[in-house]
Amino acid sequence: MSEFKTIKNIKGGSRNYSVECENIMKGVDRDNKPRLLLHVCCAPCSSYCLEYLLDYFDITVFFYNPNMDTEVEYHHRANELQRFIKEAGHDVKVIIKSYKPEEFYDEVRGLEDEPEGGARCLKCYELRLRKAAKYAAENSFDYFTTTLSISPHKNASALNEIGEKLGFEYKVKHLPSDFKKKDGFKRSIELSMQYRLYRQNYCGCVYSKEDTTA
Repeated sequence: MSEFKTIKNIKGGSRNYSVECENIMKGVDRDNKPRLLLHVCCAPCSSYCLEYLLDYFDITVFFYNPNMDTEVEYHHRANELQRFIKEAGHDVKVIIKSYKPEEFYDEVRGLEDEPEGGARCLKCYELRLRKAAKYAAENSFDYFTTTLSISPHKNASALNEIGEKLGFEYKVKHLPSDFKKKDGFKRSIELSMQYRLYRQNYCGCVYSKEDTTA
């Protein structure tokens, strides 16, 4: 039986992923930091997450977001991420994957009319987290996770369930997270203002963009 059966269909209640993350960090040897692959969707979401995690992990940032509606948007976000990391002086490696929107459209085919936050979004989460988990496993990372849980519009329970399932599949540990907790989202807004970061008003895909302009 899968170890993930017990967390099926949790909707925001019984587990505190923020506390789980903190408990892991308390046990970290800061002189021998574990390697963390951090999937990042954009510079604003990365800002607080990096500030929060850098004292405890040797971080590699992983930018893979084929859901972006245009190549211009993809590179704009990637460039802002790199600018922020440089200006903030963060000692992290950055991996920018090639823009391949067909991977997103193949994944969500048939779900085009789903509402925001529904089945299409869950497929998108899994697509991006799967790529991160696979890369983490192939390159001997100790953990992987995503910045997506910092958004108040993202289902942290679903993200963590998917991450744990993929961690089990690829035999690499998923770092639990709910980065919006402890004023994480508020802090990301402050850092975005400080570094004049581009803050998009839609998650990135054409469907979310249509939803914001409807």
